[in-house]
Amino acid sequence: MEMYILKSAACLALFFTFYKLFLENTSIHNFKRFYLFGSLLASFLIPLITFTTYVETSAFIAAYTEGTPQLIFSETEQAINYWHYVLWTVYGLGVLFFSLKFFRNLFGLIQQIRKNPKYRNNSFINVLLKETVIPHTFLNYIFLNKAQFENHEIPAEVMLHEEAHARQKHSLDVIFVEILQILFWFNPLLYFLKRSVKLNHEFLADRAVLKAGVETSVYQKILLAFSSNAVTPSLAHSINYSSIKKRFTVMKTHTSKRAIWLRSLLLLPLLSVLIYGFSTKEVVKKEIQSEIVQQKATEAELAEYNKLAKKYNAVDIEKRIIKKNDLERLEIIYKKMTDAQKSNAEPFPECIPPPPPAPKVKKGKESDIPPPPLPAPKVPSAENGNLYTPA
Repeated sequence: MEMYILKSAACLALFFTFYKLFLENTSIHNFKRFYLFGSLLASFLIPLITFTTYVETSAFIAAYTEGTPQLIFSETEQAINYWHYVLWTVYGLGVLFFSLKFFRNLFGLIQQIRKNPKYRNNSFINVLLKETVIPHTFLNYIFLNKAQFENHEIPAEVMLHEEAHARQKHSLDVIFVEILQILFWFNPLLYFLKRSVKLNHEFLADRAVLKAGVETSVYQKILLAFSSNAVTPSLAHSINYSSIKKRFTVMKTHTSKRAIWLRSLLLLPLLSVLIYGFSTKEVVKKEIQSEIVQQKATEAELAEYNKLAKKYNAVDIEKRIIKKNDLERLEIIYKKMTDAQKSNAEPFPECIPPPPPAPKVKKGKESDIPPPPLPAPKVPSAENGNLYTPA
């Protein structure tokens, strides 16, 4: 939340600085009205823009066995951050204070409309007050001094000025800024921006009077005569003496179309910098699960395996001798076979393991070696008197 407030304040400061440097003293008042309104919206929306970047990462599964060390996390008590509650309490009190101020001004205007006589003039309603006031406007209500109005002491140029405020709905802009001031009362830029909004409304109303055919010098003298430092409601528009000098200067200003285009084009790099610099960048890690593809023997390999296995399984296991090359080929194909292929294939030909090697005789002295057995003596045969060797 704090970062959002700082970003929106920075955006509004840059937008307002651009307005004061390049736009305020120009004659493009309609464009300036929409610029001020749009800069407020953009300042609060740009920090909400999120650019998401997806980064691919490999996913793995960690298998834990009895011998795998495991980390045990224990919950620790966190200290309570009282500043968080203090700041929100101060913010709530500020919102409450400025809300009461706003509704008090609004209620005061409503009470003046209800309690004082009114005179309808086309689509405008003149509210006649007993107090000596500067003519001011709220929505389509124009507040005037009753005695001056009945005695026709209010010049037609002043009425045209106030009717321009009502016709162009300038009060809606002020109400919008007032609501933003309630929510963001801690941002001082909103107070300066509201003054610029109301000043631009005066430029628009002055131009409407001059377009009606009134001479500039005559109109300026009337403004000086009717301007004073009298207090008017903050929601209303009135002839203000403090802005007279600047209004007189702008009345004589004419901005060329080329200057308008150049200053409008400057908004593009400004907007690009603000969006890039004050938007939110988010990096999302996208896990890619690598699938282990199980090997599978081909039809040709199955046929080769079954041929060799059948050949050696036909020989008794006691007499079975498998060539080395055939054995290696059988093992390679058998490892590639799936469980289903193994169940449908010839059984793997087994062999009786070779006998263990004979124990080695330790070499000793020649006297320790037993002598060879003597041959059996020859004796005469009983049948033919020949000698034979008994078995």
